[in-house]
Amino acid sequence: MSHVINLSTAAADTSERRLADEPGRVSDGDPHQQIGLHYDGAGGRLKAGSWVSTPGRWQAFTGRDEYCYILRGRCALIHEDGHRQEFGPGDSFLIPNGFRGHWEVLETCEKHFVIFQE
Repeated sequence: MSHVINLSTAAADTSERRLADEPGRVSDGDPHQQIGLHYDGAGGRLKAGSWVSTPGRWQAFTGRDEYCYILRGRCALIHEDGHRQEFGPGDSFLIPNGFRGHWEVLETCEKHFVIFQE
């Protein structure tokens, strides 16, 4: 039986990572992230959950569409052409597959996300 998934409750699967452990990804700071996975479906191609990151700047992940809703903190997305967009609590946005650029967390940031991977 399927139930509605509340992203505000504790996630069934949680993990932590230090992005500096991925060679060449981080360009500023030492961001640490906590990921709470609430849903993993469509053969692993559709994921939904919550995410918290400490400040830093890194190359954005590619090969997926990602919807984000910022709960707290401030972040920016910087396209490779230099176009910068900043987001804070209550903001929502979609990062389309093919985006090339950087994430920058200005102050510890928490978001809900939905990711669709090709």
